[in-house]
Amino acid sequence: MSKMLEKLQNVAKNRIKYLSMPLDEKRKLYKCKEKYITIEKLIKWPEYFEKNELKYENLNNCSVTNPGLNDKISIFEGDITTLEIDAIVNAANNSLLGGGGVDGAIHRAAGPLLIQECKTLGGCSTGAAKITSGYNLPAKYVIHTVGPIGEKPELLRNCYRNCLDIARENNCRTIAFPCISTGIYGYPHEKASIVALNEIRNYIDQHSDSFDLIIFCLFMEKSKQVYDRFLPKFFPLRTNLNINNQTESN
Repeated sequence: MSKMLEKLQNVAKNRIKYLSMPLDEKRKLYKCKEKYITIEKLIKWPEYFEKNELKYENLNNCSVTNPGLNDKISIFEGDITTLEIDAIVNAANNSLLGGGGVDGAIHRAAGPLLIQECKTLGGCSTGAAKITSGYNLPAKYVIHTVGPIGEKPELLRNCYRNCLDIARENNCRTIAFPCISTGIYGYPHEKASIVALNEIRNYIDQHSDSFDLIIFCLFMEKSKQVYDRFLPKFFPLRTNLNINNQTESN
């Protein structure tokens, strides 16, 4: 048996081992120890809106209000590597071999078996996505996607769409997204949030039965500010908004 074939078999064995591991056994391996966040602890969008006393500000051409979809959206201000859900998205680079920011944090929390599986994937093109086991992460899977450097809306749309496609293919009903490309890749926060929210709203309009919760993980204050501003446009909580007014109180 060649060394390459042996490595591939070991990766496959470890992948199956972790994906089939009982939850109580896997919890003993979490790097975050007892600080993992279950889905029950996450705040859904309608509750977040009220808690933060958000407003509808200059939101022309709002999406149609859909209470069922609103309950499938959550905001999480914290470490994506602590989420005990089906899948977290990694804002990776083309090599898939780790890097800085959220990419490095995910690799450190998952442990060395993650990079071993990533080495078998042959990298990833910008806008595409690939899936691995989560290993020592609370998340069952990691979906790796490579965002564009600079402002390239179609490539950024592809990231979100391809991640959601892979999630559906693997029956991942809960998925968390970081703010792809807004770090060192330099995509402006405001414009990136509009692309992300528009793509996700359009996608779950068509595939709402495939997801229980889609989580926006907002680690930076700038990201929180723009999502607070634009989430009401794509996931409005009211019908017949008076969008001619500058603001409408809750």
